Amino acid sequence: MTVLLLPIAAALAGAPPVAGPAPTELPKLIKIRDDVYTIQNTNSTLAELGAFGGNVTVYLTDEGAVLVDSKNDKVHDDLVAKVRTLTDKPIKYVILTHNHGDHASGAPALAAKGATVIISRGDRDNIVRAKQAWLPEVTYTGRADLFVGGKEIQLREIKGHTRADTVVYLPAARVVAVGDLAHNPLGIPLQVNYPDGGSWTEWVNALDAIATLDFEFLVQGHGPVLTKPEFAAFRERVFAIRERVRALTAQGKTAEEIAATLRPEFTWPAEGRTGNVPDMMKELQ
Repeated sequence: MTVLLLPIAAALAGAPPVAGPAPTELPKLIKIRDDVYTIQNTNSTLAELGAFGGNVTVYLTDEGAVLVDSKNDKVHDDLVAKVRTLTDKPIKYVILTHNHGDHASGAPALAAKGATVIISRGDRDNIVRAKQAWLPEVTYTGRADLFVGGKEIQLREIKGHTRADTVVYLPAARVVAVGDLAHNPLGIPLQVNYPDGGSWTEWVNALDAIATLDFEFLVQGHGPVLTKPEFAAFRERVFAIRERVRALTAQGKTAEEIAATLRPEFTWPAEGRTGNVPDMMKELQ
């Protein structure tokens, strides 16, 4: 089996270095509904992101489990063991919200065990550009509907964190999984991935589109499950950061000055780091 070594979001470019020992507490299995669970890192830190990857959603059906994202390859055995505590049926599908390794590098091992892996065509193209040997076998563009064991799963392609993120909506459960279109822990920098086609302007538009869905709970890429009001607050934070950068750029501020302004206002990355700011300035000028 070829291991998929996709870059963990250059989304972490400009993030403070991960200090201290590697985390040892494995991710937790958390119930959302009787048939919907999330596998979530305990503390949602950068160190855990590197060790374990991002959040996974598990949707149980009579035909098998459907996963949204796959964490990374390092915790494959733990991921499968947790799903096995919920069902003895196979992992039938793995839907990737995007191509970054903290969400996608566990997919090859799941495919080797019989799961069908689905990703948007745009984010599969991102994998091709990265010259990875393993590629998901099923893609879609715009929208796709999956019916498994009598349950409906809606896939919607929305640009934001990358050029073609996938939002996975479970209408019967009123749960939506959005990958890194939402990542709320203050220790993980809020960033889009410009090399993979992301955009802060499109990110806000994506959050507006997600807000129109009828959901009660939202599984983000990193951090705890959000209620719809908590998601609305997150959306306002992303919008406020974008508009603050736009205004400061218009005032002629440098990337370092803008980052210094954002730190106390929005818990921006550590001193001396500008993160997405230089690319944001180009986009928002």
